[in-house]
Amino acid sequence: MAKPKIRDLPDLSDLAHPGAEIALRVSPKAARTSLTRDGDTLRATVTVAPENGKANAAVQALLAAAMGVAPSRLELRRGQTARDKVFVFLG
Repeated sequence: MAKPKIRDLPDLSDLAHPGAEIALRVSPKAARTSLTRDGDTLRATVTVAPENGKANAAVQALLAAAMGVAPSRLELRRGQTARDKVFVFLG
């Protein structure tokens, strides 16, 4: 999995406060990896197939890069097998 380029990601550092729940919609097996923000809605597309948690890990890394934090600071709270996911920032 290629590391996303910082210039291609929106600045989500405002979401990086302890206990913040971050809801987003994910599209796996996309043509390219991207993260978009439209108001309060976050959409992520990853090129990884949704098998054995690989797509969840890719989304976690993408979200962490956009927030400017380590991926280990994010925990997948809901949506392990769904397209709508909720991550929690551990702080």
